[in-house]
Amino acid sequence: MVRETTNDRGQVGIGTLIVFIAMVLVAAIAAGVLINTAGFLQSKSEQTGQQSSAQVSDRLQEVTTTGEVSGSDVVNVNMTVSTAPGAGEIDLTNTTISWIGPSGTYRLTHEDSVNTSLTNDYFTVTAFKDADNSIPVINDPDDRMTINFDVSGFSGSELGEGESVEVEITTMSGATTSVRLNVPESLSGKTSVSL
Repeated sequence: MVRETTNDRGQVGIGTLIVFIAMVLVAAIAAGVLINTAGFLQSKSEQTGQQSSAQVSDRLQEVTTTGEVSGSDVVNVNMTVSTAPGAGEIDLTNTTISWIGPSGTYRLTHEDSVNTSLTNDYFTVTAFKDADNSIPVINDPDDRMTINFDVSGFSGSELGEGESVEVEITTMSGATTSVRLNVPESLSGKTSVSL
């Protein structure tokens, strides 16, 4: 009877163990890559979702708009705004406004963001209701700020009787609010009108 040597069996067992360890290492590395990729994609999707949500919800809404009358023209427009339902904090210094009227289209920025001695294309903000004195930031749903437009300052002409204007307010997040203002057909004897 011939006796088998155990050396051959030991070498097969060590080879199998090395292959098994290599497979476990490859699987662990692959799992780590997948976990990192999943985490990266999750954070990107959350960021994209927040930005998309802000573009929809972080917008202003018009409360009321009045015009100051001089003679037969509206010379100043005062638009009181608040945050729309579900909106976060909105800083009006980072807001841009498009004024589309009978004398042309004008892009307006907040007075603090431009050199007002070089340009008239700006708007100002005053607090109408601001409990914590956060002007020009609307940080509470109860806050009301008034956006003031010196119409003749940037357009070179006032708003006449029966004319209309489209005002588009875009916040820093990209959310846009459009408001159409209509001047009454007759301004005679009035000092202020609702637009």
